[in-house]
Amino acid sequence: RLAADVESGKLASENVTEDIFASYLDTVDMPDPDLLIRTSGEYRLSNFLLWQAAYSELVFFDVLWPDFDRSFLEKAVAIYSERERRFGAVSKGSA
Repeated sequence: RLAADVESGKLASENVTEDIFASYLDTVDMPDPDLLIRTSGEYRLSNFLLWQAAYSELVFFDVLWPDFDRSFLEKAVAIYSERERRFGAVSKGSA
């Protein structure tokens, strides 16, 4: 949709900002995720929520989705609760 609006002249490419780009995403009315859990043993996002997950905490499990149960969810939440959320900044001990 964004590319179509630029191509049709409805929107000038030089006016595309991060906010404009985000407004074209299907998730525009939803908050960005704080935690993203990836199952299957793959350590990649496979282009899933790339923009929205920029500041998400990622947890990976070597378990297939049908076998993901409450115990894995509880472990993911425990891992998340131990993380230092920096939102792109470096930790205080780093420089």
